[in-house]
Amino acid sequence: MRRSLLRLCCALSLPLASLGAQGPYARLRGVIQDAVSQTPISGARVVIAATGRFATSDSLGRFELPDLPAGVIRFFFNADGYPRTTVVLAFAKGETMVQRFELETVAVSSAADSAADSAAERERVQRLVPVAITAESSRGVRFEEFERRMKSGRGQYVTRAEIEARNYNNLGDAARALRGVLVECGGGRGCQVRMARAGQGCYPEYVVDGRPDNIFGPLIPIRDVEGMEFYTGASDVPGEFAGSNAGCGVVVIWTRNGPAKAKPSAP
Repeated sequence: MRRSLLRLCCALSLPLASLGAQGPYARLRGVIQDAVSQTPISGARVVIAATGRFATSDSLGRFELPDLPAGVIRFFFNADGYPRTTVVLAFAKGETMVQRFELETVAVSSAADSAADSAAERERVQRLVPVAITAESSRGVRFEEFERRMKSGRGQYVTRAEIEARNYNNLGDAARALRGVLVECGGGRGCQVRMARAGQGCYPEYVVDGRPDNIFGPLIPIRDVEGMEFYTGASDVPGEFAGSNAGCGVVVIWTRNGPAKAKPSAP
């Protein structure tokens, strides 16, 4: 007698796609295939562990689960001939995730059948079932718009993780690594960011925590920054930041602590 073990492999040829904000719920679309034969697996159930709601794959191995809450969700995969396995995916608000899943079987020789119920064998089998995280966890409600735009592919972005990994000391350090962004130093003004498509003396508009701020923006300490967005010209700038200076580009900065709160006036 031969027994089958299962591995779930994701992030294969189909891309992880975010189709923009579509309301408060996310959606998972997928294809389930055999890892060796690449044939679709029909009749497989993809079950939401927390609620028991499930979708069943069709004759082409396709399935869809709509109306998923944002956040980390655990799924069970059940298919005839394969033991149940688990995968964990993280969803952003309004995201549509498209993914291909491969179910891999590993034959266990009959000589090992007698030991299959031992604790050591169960532990070995368990290690063959990976848990995959296919999306970065959310930075919080205040950064939802930043994360949404970052997934759109429009503009260029610098995250807190990149700032720390590359030891950026100031805004200029982060800007120098970006396409179409210049850092001009000298003339008694220190170093200033300018977009390559903008003319001389045409400097970008700065938006700090959702508010225009061309005074503090260029001088902001890099240690205070959670994320930055760089738009090099009017054609790149999202509508929410478009204005009279959009032609010079826009730099959007999100600080770790948010805007300072106004002090209450004295009674």
